[in-house]
Amino acid sequence: MLLPGFLFELSLIVAVALALVQLFAGRLRFLSATPRSIWLSASSGASMAYVFVHILPELGEAQAIIREVVGGWLAFWRYHIYVVALLGLAVFYGLDRAAIASRRDNRKESRGDVTATSVFWLHIIVYGFYNTLIGYLLLNRDDNDAIGMLQFALAMALHFAVNDYGLREHHKFIYNGIGRWVLATAVIVGWTLGSSGMGVDRTAIALMFAFLAGGIILNVLKEELPVERESRFWAFALGAGAYTLLLTLSPSSS
Repeated sequence: MLLPGFLFELSLIVAVALALVQLFAGRLRFLSATPRSIWLSASSGASMAYVFVHILPELGEAQAIIREVVGGWLAFWRYHIYVVALLGLAVFYGLDRAAIASRRDNRKESRGDVTATSVFWLHIIVYGFYNTLIGYLLLNRDDNDAIGMLQFALAMALHFAVNDYGLREHHKFIYNGIGRWVLATAVIVGWTLGSSGMGVDRTAIALMFAFLAGGIILNVLKEELPVERESRFWAFALGAGAYTLLLTLSPSSS
């Protein structure tokens, strides 16, 4: 979907900014503190607010369209779009469990507290698709205005910081040397695909958002819930509340 004038230019600026966040989030040393940084917990809350306040209501509206499009022998499957969200959650849960198991095995073999190379590349491939999807959705959403784009971008920038922390913990130096560059590039690749005018109907966009929603929910919860994180509930709640206000009080929400 080609956007008019300044919106197209804004989307490019935002895509580059997101790529830079993916590249340099690790330079923010205060995010690595224990107890968990209040900024990471607040970022997690804001990301979760975007899912529940903005994405899920849109999925509810799109579900009616998908029912009409699918029809036939699949008509009995009444909640297609939410199954895709569940798939997104399951995929990222499986990735995290694979990384934890790989690190445990390597520790037993005295190879360090780091994942195997195969697990690293599995993470990078899936997260690369995830970031490509985010870059693509910068230009292809129902709320294609400047406010909607910036709300989406801010939520994703905060989410990238949360994801970067988890990926860096699992993969250590190989992520810093290679992984973050691949994921930053994936955002630009997604934006390029989105800006090419490639036609994708509303149903496909809704399915992309559903997968993204499931991924965000899992990635936030896996970082916030473990006891050893010593997460800050008040910071999470403050981030969620503040971003909820931003979303509900903005002109584009009316």
